[in-house]
Amino acid sequence: MRAFTYAGQPARVVFGAGTLGRLPEELGRLGASRALVLSTPGRAELARRAREVLGAAAAGEFTGAAEHTPVEVTRQALAVARALDADCLVAVGGGSTVGLAKAVSVRTGLPQVVVPTTYAGSEATPVLGETENGVKTTRSAPEIRPGTVLYDVDLTLGLPVPVSVTSGINAMAHAVEALYAPEPDPVTDQLALRAIELLAGALPRIAGDPADREARAEALEAAWLAGTCLGSVGMGLHHKLCHTLGGSFGLPHAATHTVVLPYAMAYNAPAAPDAMRRIARALGVADAPTAVYDLIRRLGAPTGLAGLGLDEADLARAAELAAGTPYPNPREVTRDGVARLLADAFAGRRPASAEPAPSSPARPGGEATLSDSLRTLLDQVTASFAGAPDARVRQLLTDLTRRLHGFVADNDLTDAEWRYAIDFLTRTGQQCSATRQEFILLSDTLGISSAVDLLTNSRTAESTPSAVLGPFYVEGPPPLPNGADLAEGLPGTPLHASVRITDLEGKPLAGAVADVWQSNEDGYYDVQLPDLDGPQLRARFRADDEGRIRFRSILPSEYPIPDDGPVGRMLAATGRHPYRAPHVHFMISAPGRRTLVTQLFVAGGAHIDDDCVFGVKDALVVDFPEHHGPAPDGSAADGPWRSLEYTFRLAPDTTPGDR
Repeated sequence: MRAFTYAGQPARVVFGAGTLGRLPEELGRLGASRALVLSTPGRAELARRAREVLGAAAAGEFTGAAEHTPVEVTRQALAVARALDADCLVAVGGGSTVGLAKAVSVRTGLPQVVVPTTYAGSEATPVLGETENGVKTTRSAPEIRPGTVLYDVDLTLGLPVPVSVTSGINAMAHAVEALYAPEPDPVTDQLALRAIELLAGALPRIAGDPADREARAEALEAAWLAGTCLGSVGMGLHHKLCHTLGGSFGLPHAATHTVVLPYAMAYNAPAAPDAMRRIARALGVADAPTAVYDLIRRLGAPTGLAGLGLDEADLARAAELAAGTPYPNPREVTRDGVARLLADAFAGRRPASAEPAPSSPARPGGEATLSDSLRTLLDQVTASFAGAPDARVRQLLTDLTRRLHGFVADNDLTDAEWRYAIDFLTRTGQQCSATRQEFILLSDTLGISSAVDLLTNSRTAESTPSAVLGPFYVEGPPPLPNGADLAEGLPGTPLHASVRITDLEGKPLAGAVADVWQSNEDGYYDVQLPDLDGPQLRARFRADDEGRIRFRSILPSEYPIPDDGPVGRMLAATGRHPYRAPHVHFMISAPGRRTLVTQLFVAGGAHIDDDCVFGVKDALVVDFPEHHGPAPDGSAADGPWRSLEYTFRLAPDTTPGDR
């Protein structure tokens, strides 16, 4: 049994685009009216913008924040705060500015509103590192953590790629160290892994297209998650080394973190194998330290301390300082061990693999191991995509290849197993036809369709949730008038449906188009029945002036997906059933609205909790109540019938187009 203690983070976080404009609102929440705006000299223009947004609530500014938070700079800022009679601090910038805000706040008690412009993550931690007389010391206390953080994606769009990369790797370091901290907890573990995954995907896209807003947002979100991790469970060897190198030798903060991270990971890997395996899985690779080094090199970031200006003669003193004070770390920190680490980091040598791949012992005479050969091969393959003119194509192929090679290495895949996989995919393709899509079935049953659906269509909480399209949609279903009968005499419990289509505010979307389709009582769609003459149980309706669509059909029932092909054999081999929960499909579109593809599931129906394609969402499980007596149109009913009433809410179409 795992024992742990977890304390929630009490900060208020506002995340989005243009959130700088919400500064007055956030000061109002604090009851503050005289803000001292802090920034670095290079961010003076941004400080001016913040003062303009604040208006009369801006008491003044201090633009002298510096790296490693020198105590003498803090004293200068304190004097300005007192002279202005400031009642709060507004920090706009990167880690240096946030550090200054923390230093002033902890000495005065002034509340902090922080607007980060890099991925440093300091805004999410209760940690303050200060430099005095050439020594950097850190302390942690709850009152150090900023109380309000505004993440404005727009402010990161102009961040130069080299700074973006080193800042992002700095954030990754927070997440990495959290995974082998002395007091881990499951919440922090998941936040850390998500941060690593987001950064590994976002940073190459930012390098390829600095204006990629989604990549910028993912990196900023990852920085917040990673900083939260660091604030929850503390720091280890990596941060101790970086503070030593920065505070005592004046090396640049983020670049130093970038260089040191893979070497600190390699040092700790033998004592933290589980953490390294989880990091490797998040990156889709076989070995975490070398993969981080390769990512840094591929992004054009520094890989050696010599390039940052460290003198080789200072390595011994740096090792002595870093090993001189005890602190939590999974592997014992010794002077000799740190000296070897720093020597590798100084030269920029690729760190050795933490664990050789299975059946790959080191060969005599220092020859390359099998894992070395695998990494060389992967480097060659990913390098072949470097010239792709489309940055998104380059990023997707590189990441896919990295994850596939990691899967092969992690599982020590045999030739026979890989040939079987190719044969399985071949048979899957051969099963596809104009009326059957076995590859969609495979995607559905592996949950990939639902994952893509969540990422693509679930970013607006107020809209109706989406669901997978499924393999049986047919373009251009027959148009039918409102009130038409889709079943046309087919056996089954009669269903009378009346649904509305509105915008997010509830305004009817007159003229909206809805494609509706479902299976028959036996669980077959019309395209599965070769002898059927024409479409059945599918139609296209147009909403009336009230945004309403009415139709008749039959109550959907649970049904098996086609299981006579490769996907069915895969399900049988894993002991899974092929059944879907009962549902009706809808595809709804309207001008200026995001097209909604979804399904409505029958509450209480079979397989609601174990739908074979993982397509059921709680908000889409609705009542289909049973009735007796005349139908809604006044006609007599021979037995019980069901009704469906539902309102679909469509989000605005704000996307410029498919990527």
